[in-house]
Amino acid sequence: MRSRVLCGLAAAVALLATGCGSDGGAKSGDASPAAPAASAAAAAFPVKVTDCAGKETTFDAAPKKIVTSNASSLEMLLQLGAGDKVIGTGFPPGKGTLPAAIADQAAKVPVLGTMVISKEKLLGSGADLYVDTFASVGGMGGGMGTAPTDQEYAAAGIKHVFLHSTACAAMLKGPQQDLAEVEADIKRLGQVTGTSAKADDLVAGMEKKVGEVKTAIAGVPADKRPTYFFFDFDAGTKQPMAVCGKQVANAVITLAGARNVFADCDGDFKPVSWEDVVAKNPDWIQLGVRNKGSEADNTKAFDEAEKFLREFPATKDLKAVQDGHFLRVGSEVTTIAGVRNADTVQQIAHTIHPDLVKDGQ
Repeated sequence: MRSRVLCGLAAAVALLATGCGSDGGAKSGDASPAAPAASAAAAAFPVKVTDCAGKETTFDAAPKKIVTSNASSLEMLLQLGAGDKVIGTGFPPGKGTLPAAIADQAAKVPVLGTMVISKEKLLGSGADLYVDTFASVGGMGGGMGTAPTDQEYAAAGIKHVFLHSTACAAMLKGPQQDLAEVEADIKRLGQVTGTSAKADDLVAGMEKKVGEVKTAIAGVPADKRPTYFFFDFDAGTKQPMAVCGKQVANAVITLAGARNVFADCDGDFKPVSWEDVVAKNPDWIQLGVRNKGSEADNTKAFDEAEKFLREFPATKDLKAVQDGHFLRVGSEVTTIAGVRNADTVQQIAHTIHPDLVKDGQ
């Protein structure tokens, strides 16, 4: 069964996440910080979110036990400070994938599935919220059973919400050219989990980084910006997998001051041919390698990806290959929605516009 997907935010109230608790010893007339915090938190609910079919999910209070479908929503919750509520995840982040500040906490989250969480394990997890990065959990098929129905989620006491930037990407009317959808996901999770203040801080930081890049490259006409191909080396070399206009990576590439050569393909990812890549003849190629867990292993993987492009008959004469215009930027921070997408914008922009963007992460 195809799961419904979250397309918009219907919550009209902003959450104010502040510390709570009081020693009960405030003198008469003293301003107790606990009371306003509790009052603000209570006033923030109910929170309502709406999926693409218009179905509302209402939260009268913050969830206490959350399961995430993969590393994207898990990372967002950890960045928001709601990691203590996460009781399990599917598609766990690989070693070395997450920032050091949250890596240890992520490693303690129980893995309910190395890939998609099975229906039985998810429904029996004890969760009261499942945050889904995917448009459908139909991947539970193929030996892992079918996806839970809405009725089964309800019977298990699990509310089911989606990341709009990924789960709804294929349903967007146009390409993702900025990080608005990612930022909305972060704010939405902040509202649902009672961490809106932190969500606002995270989004403000992202907007500042991206804003600096936009200002720096503002003088470069859109049609003069270099063309760019994201080479997903780990997806295999027999047939390249393109990131299309509706994928988060398209927004990252666009904001960094480049033109995704496959921005016009419909959807988020699409298999293409090497003939298609040759016809595009990109100015720059990102070696999209997934984190291998160590700097040495990552370097080895990047070397292998570059070696393939330099030696493969179809690609060895490409402009980017001849010019040595390769970017060694990991796949996860480019194609997976999250706070670090803004850092990737800076990194790519610094590489392809070094005279304009002086700093890169």
